[in-house]
Amino acid sequence: MSNPVMSVTLAGMELKNPVVVASGTFGFGREYGQFYDLSQLGGICVKGLTAQRREGNPPPRIAETPMGILNSVGLQNPGVDAFLATELPFLRQYDVKVIANISGNTPEEYGEMCEKLSAAGVDMIEVNISCPNVKAGGLAYGTRPELAAEVTRMAKTHAGKVPVMVKLSPNVTDITQIAQAVADAGADALSLINTLRGMRIDVNTRRPILKMNTGGMSGPAVLPVAVRMVWEVANAVSLPILGMGGVSDGDSAAQMMLAGATAVAVGTACFADPYAPIKVRDGLRDIAANQGLDRVAQLTGGVRPW
Repeated sequence: MSNPVMSVTLAGMELKNPVVVASGTFGFGREYGQFYDLSQLGGICVKGLTAQRREGNPPPRIAETPMGILNSVGLQNPGVDAFLATELPFLRQYDVKVIANISGNTPEEYGEMCEKLSAAGVDMIEVNISCPNVKAGGLAYGTRPELAAEVTRMAKTHAGKVPVMVKLSPNVTDITQIAQAVADAGADALSLINTLRGMRIDVNTRRPILKMNTGGMSGPAVLPVAVRMVWEVANAVSLPILGMGGVSDGDSAAQMMLAGATAVAVGTACFADPYAPIKVRDGLRDIAANQGLDRVAQLTGGVRPW
């Protein structure tokens, strides 16, 4: 059995292994750092940041679903300035790439945050375009190619040498149209998928279980949708992809990479098992070794369609 090299390169950023933890599921790493050395991870995508502190949505804002969860946390976070002052120095104790996830109400907000994060030296910026667009009457940036491109151009203009990765929403008719638009606008990488919009209702009270009525669905149940979308996007654009959505073990991670992902992100699985990212890493290594691969990166794009 071979001993494959685990490092991969995502938009010029070298990861010691292909496993990143997804934004919103790992906080800023402090809690998980009590379980294991965070340096074992390829990268940490921190909790979504906004220009100002946000308290998030009122509870209940998380609900279980078969093989997953619904959430409407509402981007609760301390704000980008507080992150730079307290959380980034903490993360820099570890030998792990730091990816800052940002959400904004206007293109200008995205630009301002990119400038601050770039100056502070984060390794990558993940631009979440699944947010309300105030200037477009509340429409999410991620649902219209021209709006997605506008935000991407703004982020690239202000991010300096820091690579910009755009996070795509699955709640669209054709995700490849959005992918092509942000690629043409200069994105360095893509991450997908974000959560699928869903809803649960308490049949006794007849009220939605979430206070905000609907929320984002994640977890193992969304894996087939995520793998399909990664495959479609990988065939539509040439950008590297961080694949996510239901990744919980080596097999699901390998599916993502075979579909075209350069690296994978583990999210909801962390809630059930803090060690899930480590197990995904080891599972990927075993799959690559059993297949006699020299590098785990050789899995990327290896699917053989019928």
